[in-house]
Amino acid sequence: MPEEKSKADQKKKSAIGSIILLSAWGMAMVVSSFLFLYIGYLVDKILGTLPNFMLGSFFLAIGLCIWRLYKEAKQKGKYL
Repeated sequence: MPEEKSKADQKKKSAIGSIILLSAWGMAMVVSSFLFLYIGYLVDKILGTLPNFMLGSFFLAIGLCIWRLYKEAKQKGKYL
């Protein structure tokens, strides 16, 4: 009985850890997107090319976050 209970506790902790990890990645994606968007806006304002760098840096931030998320998921998949 105690062995079954400990396995259930491990599954619950694992599920909670996964939710927290996904939440952290979501927050990182939002923050980096807005940061890169703002930096791109400033560069566009200096150079006078309004949406070019702003959109480019925004998509760069999204791409980098997805790439890092994929690498981490692939690494965690090795342990399953």
